Amino acid sequence: MTSPNIEQSIKEFILSEVLPGEDPAQLTDATPLISAGILDSIATLKLVDFLEKTFSISMAAHETDAEHLDTIERIARLVRSKQAAKSA
Repeated sequence: MTSPNIEQSIKEFILSEVLPGEDPAQLTDATPLISAGILDSIATLKLVDFLEKTFSISMAAHETDAEHLDTIERIARLVRSKQAAKSA
């Protein structure tokens, strides 16, 4: 999967699994997910599982918080850094 598709893949997952039926235009790369209550603990676990399987990365427990997963932008940055570290 190429880098520009990371944000789109994450957005599609959130729209289908967490916000079914919501207007896709309302979910931007900067929309707060955890701090706004969009992602609860169960949804966050599903997101982490999706990220690990889709992008072939492993996430540590301390990376599953709002600091790392609060926006699509932050999530994509984390995925890219994990992919870069893996290929280095």
